Formats: sequence, C-alpha cells, structure tokens
Amino acid sequence: MELRELGGTGLRVSTVGFGASPLGNVFGDVPRDTARAAVRRALDLGINFFDTSPYYGGTISESVLGDCLRHAAVPRDRVIVATKCGRYKDEGFDFSANRVTRSIDESLARLGLDYVDILHAHDIEFTHLEQIVNETIPALQKIKENGKARFIGITGLPLSIYPYVLDRVAPGSVDVILSYCHYGINDTSLVDLLPYLKSKGVGVISASPLSMGLLTDNGPPEWHPAPEELKSACKAAADHCRKKGKSITKLAMQYSLMNNEISTVLVGMNSLEQVEENVAAALELSTSGIDDELLREVEAILEPVKNLTWPSGIQQA
Repeated sequence: MELRELGGTGLRVSTVGFGASPLGNVFGDVPRDTARAAVRRALDLGINFFDTSPYYGGTISESVLGDCLRHAAVPRDRVIVATKCGRYKDEGFDFSANRVTRSIDESLARLGLDYVDILHAHDIEFTHLEQIVNETIPALQKIKENGKARFIGITGLPLSIYPYVLDRVAPGSVDVILSYCHYGINDTSLVDLLPYLKSKGVGVISASPLSMGLLTDNGPPEWHPAPEELKSACKAAADHCRKKGKSITKLAMQYSLMNNEISTVLVGMNSLEQVEENVAAALELSTSGIDDELLREVEAILEPVKNLTWPSGIQQA
C-alpha cells in the first residue's frame, strides 16, 4: 500500500484509509468477530489510517475500533488514529471549549488509547464559524499541548468553511482538513481548493469516494440528501457499468486515488471482503491504471450533474 505525506504533519498515511463509521452499526449490525477480522486484514494489507467519531453509532464505532486494534495487538506507532468532537448522536452539536475538552477524554477511554493522532472538529458548518475560530480551535490547541492529540483538523461538507477558518486562525493552528463527497467522478470541486490548502501547509483527507452510496450498484440510502437529478444520473452511470460487466464502485474508488495532492481516501468498511476489494482496486490502479474508456463514458453520463451538491449546515452570517 502506497503511503503519502499528510501536509506538514510528518505522518505518512496509507492512500486507502479505513472509515470506521460502519463499525458503529450505522449500516446494519456488524458482529464483533467480523469487525476484528476487517481491521486485522486492513493492517495486514498495509492500511495504517483509521478514522472514527463519537457520533458514529452513538459512540459504538469508537469502542469497537478500540477493541479491534487491541485484539490485533498492533504497536501504537504503527497506526494513525483520527477521531472527532463537536457532533454527538444524543446531544447534537456542541463545539464549546468545555465540551470538546471533555470529549477527547471520553474518546480516549473508548478507544483505549493515551492519545489520538488527529482530532477533528466534526461538521463545523452546523455552528457559527466564529465559534470554531475563537473558541473551538484554541481549545483543540490546548488538547494538542497536553499530548492528547498530535494534530488538529476540521471537517464539513461546504468547501467555503475551510478558507473562512484558515484565513482567521494563526498559521499552523489547523493541520489537516477532512472533506467528503467533493472528490469523486461526479464531483471534483475539492480540486480548486487544493493549491490554497497546500499554501497553508494543511494536509488533505478526502472521504466518501462513492458519494455516500450514489456511485454503487445498490444506490444511496433513502435519507440521502442529493437532489433527484443527481441520484438518477448516478443510477444511470451504475447501470451502464453493470451492463458492461464492470463495477462503478471500483471505478469510483480508483478515480478518487489518482490525485497525489490528496493524501488518503477514507472509505467505510465493515468486512474483510470490503477491505480486500478496496485494497485490490488500489493495487490494480498502481499496476495497470484505470479503465480510461469506461471512465470517459461514465463522466459523459454524469456531465449534466457535475459538481452538483446539496446544502448542509446553518446559514452563516
């Protein structure tokens, strides 16, 4: 598995990252043996980056990931673990200094770790961004100084949140960003922001290469917030791939890995088979490249809805 530098952190992350939200039973019950086998296989195949949050499954994802890492008996310095704060299943959003300071202690207890490598403020568009700048990030800096998190990040859907925050905090206050659903075959809008992020020395993590299920044979879940025209175009693209005996999921995964400015691509996994499938897609890309003909055909189908997204968060002043 290829490793890439993550901004100026010095961390070298696997290009495929293990998204642990499914371990919180978000998409159905995952037996503990299945979860342990998935994490063990990921480690064996060279995945070293694991991402979770107290929000996923109402803290279950963190607890299960912690158990899986302990069961794998992997040395702490061999894995890069990221969690988040500010978004909770029962409490909703709370980015106050007091809550995020308590949050990291709760997360470390669930994970069974002394520190996390990255602590993100989770989906910051759901509060006033001034609070993130003036209260949350200073609190995260203190957590970093106390050794409970090595690096600090911010996450969210609207790309405008990143320059807003990064232009208002001291250089080096934010080490990484986690963007989702903005670097895939149907939406590449993150690309426009990459030079800016690089100039700030900020590492880039991209998540949801399958656009939360849009680029899959099964299609998105009922609650998916995408507009209907985007859903139907993605379904047409998936059908096209299937008729040719190909997988849109593999194509989408490979496409998302092709930009070296994006250090790692997080994809949710909850089984050994999913881990092997994603790693195989990455290895095939590095040895024989992507199916260019199929990619061009799928891009043509998706062209009318290119970069179409959906609203997320509160109205910012």
